[in-house]
Amino acid sequence: MKYGKLFFPVFALTIALAPAAHAQFGGGIVFDPTQSAHAIQQIEQNVQGLQTAEQIYTTTYKTLSQVIAAYNLAYQMSRMPQNLAARYRSDFSMWTNLTNPSLSAANTSGITSSWINALDLGNPTRATSAYTGAVIQLQSGSLSSQDATTQANIQNQYASSEIGQATLTSSLSTLGTIRLDSQTFQQKLANLESDTYSTDPGQQTSNALLGKINSATMLQIHSQQDTNQILAAAAQQQTLDAKEELDERNRLINQSIYFQQNFPTLMQNVTSGVSDSIHAISLSTTGQ
Repeated sequence: MKYGKLFFPVFALTIALAPAAHAQFGGGIVFDPTQSAHAIQQIEQNVQGLQTAEQIYTTTYKTLSQVIAAYNLAYQMSRMPQNLAARYRSDFSMWTNLTNPSLSAANTSGITSSWINALDLGNPTRATSAYTGAVIQLQSGSLSSQDATTQANIQNQYASSEIGQATLTSSLSTLGTIRLDSQTFQQKLANLESDTYSTDPGQQTSNALLGKINSATMLQIHSQQDTNQILAAAAQQQTLDAKEELDERNRLINQSIYFQQNFPTLMQNVTSGVSDSIHAISLSTTGQ
């Protein structure tokens, strides 16, 4: 500052002129060094006050510049690119409603519609109705007249059919419910996508961003849950298929064991019967 540089020359000049001033103003005006020193002290204090004020001003100006820069950065970060949606937005597939006239199957027999409704709307009652109308039903009957092996085979086939019914109706209900809920799920995804690509500053605040991240996570969890249910239904069907294959393999093994155990006795009976028949034939010319 120039104030400090001017202070010392003024002070020196005042001291040098003090005797001359006393002589010049000897006719009644007396120079008082004490008052002069006091005045110089006040000038020095004023200079120091100006220096302090300048420092405060400089600090305030720097702080203001930093605040403005931070605001400009925050404002810039809160704005979305105008062409973001055009560059990155993409369509996604969804479950198609099977009752759509362009996709629905023919209903010649009159029972197809119940199956389609079960696949579109779900619900265990609809699934059971669809199964009852579209699948050939088992006939009940008495097995008491059959031997133990035959009864066991028939009961095994009954079990496979009943397990298959439970698996099939469960799959129909699950798939129908997922397809029905997919319409609402699609709207939620559309809302999230619209908010994500929105240029509205209110949609780009920190809280809005966190809210969209949480919403996207929940939608992903629900989607994964539907996927797990579909995989579970497929696993149930694979389990039933594996059971039927195992049953068929076991039946072949049992038939082989039965044949090996009973073949000697069967052949003995056949041989004995043929021998008795031959002995019973008369070779006499008189027929005796």
